[in-house]
Amino acid sequence: MELHAALNDFKRSQGDPRRFPGERRSTAGRFSGLDDRLVHVAPDGSIGDYSYPLSGLDGIERSRFGIDVDGDARWFDDEDAEQRYVGDTAVVETTHTVGEATCVQYDVTIGRLHLTHVAFEGEPAFADDVSLLACVGFAPEGRAGRVGQLWHGDTVEVHHDAEHDFLAASTEMAVTGQVPERFAELLAAEPTDFPRSPTDDRYEEARLSPIVLAEIELTGSSPSATVATLLSDGDDRTAALERVRGDVAAHADHEAVLEAGREQARDRLPDTEPDVPDGVADLRALALLRAPTGARMAGPEFDPFYRYSGGYGYTWFRDDAEISRFLLETDRRLGLGLEEWHAKSTRFYVETQLADGTWPHRVWPHNGALAPGWAHGRVESGESDEYQADQTASVAAFLATYLRRVDPDDEQVREALAAALDGLDDSLAADGLPERVQNAWENMTGRFAHTAATFLEAYAAIARAPVDDALATRAREGARAVYDGLDGLWVPERGCYAMRVDDGDVDDRLDGSTLALAAAHRAYDALERVDDARLDRLTSHVETTIDGLYRDPDGPVEGLARFEDDPWRVQEQDAAKIWTVTTAWGAHAAIALSDLLAARGREEAETFEERGRTLLALVGPGGPLRRSGGYLPEQVFDDGTADSATPLGWPHAIRLATASALEEPVSSALAGAEESAVPRD
Repeated sequence: MELHAALNDFKRSQGDPRRFPGERRSTAGRFSGLDDRLVHVAPDGSIGDYSYPLSGLDGIERSRFGIDVDGDARWFDDEDAEQRYVGDTAVVETTHTVGEATCVQYDVTIGRLHLTHVAFEGEPAFADDVSLLACVGFAPEGRAGRVGQLWHGDTVEVHHDAEHDFLAASTEMAVTGQVPERFAELLAAEPTDFPRSPTDDRYEEARLSPIVLAEIELTGSSPSATVATLLSDGDDRTAALERVRGDVAAHADHEAVLEAGREQARDRLPDTEPDVPDGVADLRALALLRAPTGARMAGPEFDPFYRYSGGYGYTWFRDDAEISRFLLETDRRLGLGLEEWHAKSTRFYVETQLADGTWPHRVWPHNGALAPGWAHGRVESGESDEYQADQTASVAAFLATYLRRVDPDDEQVREALAAALDGLDDSLAADGLPERVQNAWENMTGRFAHTAATFLEAYAAIARAPVDDALATRAREGARAVYDGLDGLWVPERGCYAMRVDDGDVDDRLDGSTLALAAAHRAYDALERVDDARLDRLTSHVETTIDGLYRDPDGPVEGLARFEDDPWRVQEQDAAKIWTVTTAWGAHAAIALSDLLAARGREEAETFEERGRTLLALVGPGGPLRRSGGYLPEQVFDDGTADSATPLGWPHAIRLATASALEEPVSSALAGAEESAVPRD
């Protein structure tokens, strides 16, 4: 997102009680792209790239489509449009009503190519006088200035330095340039609408502009045309021109576009459809966020200027490793054939591990290079609390599980685990709790229950992995230390574990991230038995946390807040917003606890399973927190307005794993209550 677009949105959105001015939102519309380009198709059919984290290329900043009827421009809007995915593909179908005519738009992104096919249903009364209008503003290397256009007859090239972006059509196309906002327009109170009039007294400015206005001939009995855009690193102009021309010609009709989407889905999504409701939507959302390296960005970048957040278009090792672990768990149950996904994630983690055995705050998913962040304490010189130790623990837990479940002969993973154990031990204090670090929500420092939970799970996973005896013994000792150390966070007056201890002060606020304690104890129970007193405390903690964070406001949504008194991004709302991550986490924690209770023959097991099902329904198909396209946004306002990164990968993976776990009824676990092994582990 470049500054021109941010300022225009700021002007349009300021004063809106549910919008943060200057952002580039994806809370409505759908995405296409299962490779290294991610294109958002808004409800009005406009398209824009969110591709940089996946490819290192910026592509389309803004666009607008419409039709010209006898010289009269009729731009598509979202008031008379309907949108859906075509089957299980990432092809987006948007149906526009233009007067009495119906126009259908198909969008699909294949590799670095995006295809937009527009066709009328039937023969409109104005067929002889209609053409397609496409106003497309590129931002090569994120630039709005020092950009130029090259017109190659039937193809336009927009470039800055390394990045070159191309636009072509399947039919005759007439092109003009569009001058971006001038300084006075940027400073004006009202936003600038595009396209502007082509008449201008400085003709060269149109060639020194990132914005292309194309009028494209519609042909056939049901008039149609295809527009293609291709992102390129600029190495070979001739090859790029040949490709975009060839691809747009090969996809001149809608059936060719649909078949391209079907073929891509067959290649990129599992052959076996998940045997859980809406499982394809979850996998598609996770695939959209995935780079060819196997790493995922947390969500589409909506705040690139860090105006209201620290950005989202990066790989966090916490989120990504948790997603990897949930996918591995789901794949084991449902047999989805995700071996390539697991292997690529594993390689990415091995290659990005730091020399001290830890992982950094965040990296670029397309190449693993260090990305901007505020918790790179282990990269910087000197001692620092600005390190998120739970990220290292999450990766270690996944790698250990991968080594045990998938490839016990992988020596690189074994070496990475040995180094990771050193990194974990270095952050573990003598009292069995991780030392002072940043928390999972990245907004405070202290000694956190969530960090301890991730350490408990990581140590238990390493101890059970096929590693040498000395390493397994160290990991077992670490697990025992954390298990005992958690007593220091117990708050008897509230019946829960504290969020954190900070400089000796106990912060006893309820925190959704502490729900990770349930799965962590389930993992520990597979190593050494969780005693009855601890199980009582854990039961109280999960129940207290879910009850205390549950919100059912006067509106269409309900679910769990992030933590007590959470003030982030509430705007004019009085109470903390509902988060899909914590709601899904609550469901997963309830089911994990249900397993532990069932293994002991305790009657509360069925109660917590039902609790898990109820929470899962909120993020499941038809649930109030699930949005268009099956997406889960990070947050929602009480009136149901989605906010922040959409789709967010983390809750999709938690939901999928929890839904697959529920395929095994708790009654079967109760039948094996005398066994210490956890039924669903």
